[in-house]
Amino acid sequence: MPYTPNRAFKAAPRLLARAEGVRCWTPEGREVLDGVSGLWCVGAGHRHPRIVAAMKRQLDTLDYASNFQVGHPGAFELAERIAAVAPPGLDRVFLVNSGSEACDTAVKIALAFWRAQGQGQRTLLVGRERGFHGVGFGGISVGGMTANRRAFGAAMLRADHLRSTWDPATQAFVRGQPAAGADMADELERLVALHDASNIAAVFVEPVAGSTGVLVPPLGYLQRLRELCTRHGILLVFDEVITGFGRLGAMFGAQALGVVPDMILFAKTVSNGAAPLGGVIVRRQIHDALMHGPPHLAELMHGYTCSGHPLACAAGLAMLDVLAEEDLLGRVRALAPHFERTVHELASTPGVVSVRNLGLAAGIELAPSPAGTGQRGAAAQAAAFDLGVLTRAPGDTLVLAPPFVSTPAEIEQMAERLRAAIVQTHTEHPEGSS
Repeated sequence: MPYTPNRAFKAAPRLLARAEGVRCWTPEGREVLDGVSGLWCVGAGHRHPRIVAAMKRQLDTLDYASNFQVGHPGAFELAERIAAVAPPGLDRVFLVNSGSEACDTAVKIALAFWRAQGQGQRTLLVGRERGFHGVGFGGISVGGMTANRRAFGAAMLRADHLRSTWDPATQAFVRGQPAAGADMADELERLVALHDASNIAAVFVEPVAGSTGVLVPPLGYLQRLRELCTRHGILLVFDEVITGFGRLGAMFGAQALGVVPDMILFAKTVSNGAAPLGGVIVRRQIHDALMHGPPHLAELMHGYTCSGHPLACAAGLAMLDVLAEEDLLGRVRALAPHFERTVHELASTPGVVSVRNLGLAAGIELAPSPAGTGQRGAAAQAAAFDLGVLTRAPGDTLVLAPPFVSTPAEIEQMAERLRAAIVQTHTEHPEGSS
């Protein structure tokens, strides 16, 4: 099983057999509230009838079509509709099946772009410590999560890293974006001085680092990073696999935070998790720079068997309809203040050392056990499942990222069940308290 301690799971499996809306049920019929939207992806709630119906219709019409030298209307319609809601200037879309594939695709696009510009020496990639960009070798290379990099170091691409934006001394219980810290982006100047801008292809960052425990950027940080990338002629890539399609109350985090990158990676919520789907949105000039060479040859030697799969495209088109017609972005914006108040009430729970949030994403960090980092988080995650709420525990941080259709009462239920799991964990591991 992926990202799972398999021996522990087989000893005490946690299974889900059914889901609807914000609720899941175990094979025994016990209710579990979905506090992480599946895996950051089920924004419209499980088994949304419009998405289910669209996928059933698609299977009755066209089950598969290759996108190598042929195509199908659904892929082009989806690409056009995504481009229409993307930030200005980003209007070309390459469809893939996951966030990991989206990152590796963006790496290839960046390298191919600079080669087409006669600057093929621009091969260095810049990521950020504690960033997550999937599990492909490109994503691991620009990613900054130590456990993901440890086993594969010899095979990674050339990359350097900015420091994380997380400062526990000043940000432990900040609500929303920290007021101070925009100058953290100036570390890019150090990397430029070290490597020279003429060798750097792109900077990859998440607007909000979700998989590492919801690390929120300081006010002005992303704007400063945009200024520096523009000054030095470096592509800026936003990994919006988590923040894209509504999590921050806008279609993309770029729009919510007021910064336009050169590429956006997306996946997860674009199909409501109902089918594997992802992609890369690029500026027109990046696309156009690649449209050269012999007309009978592919301009970008890249793609996947199921890129733009008809079933995934049907789910994506239906999800775009649901986002618009049910005003899910407005619902996120309306729910976010209540969500913020509710998660910050957990700050007084024994063992909690930090709460941070933005939009409908929050990280509640626990003091680690002396027995080892991550043990307390893993125990609390297991306890939360038994108490009726799904969470994730990167290290010792418990994540809450509820579906956009959650009610205030359901948010409170999730938080109370999470609080009970934290208290239980603190009682069982008192040495981990602070």
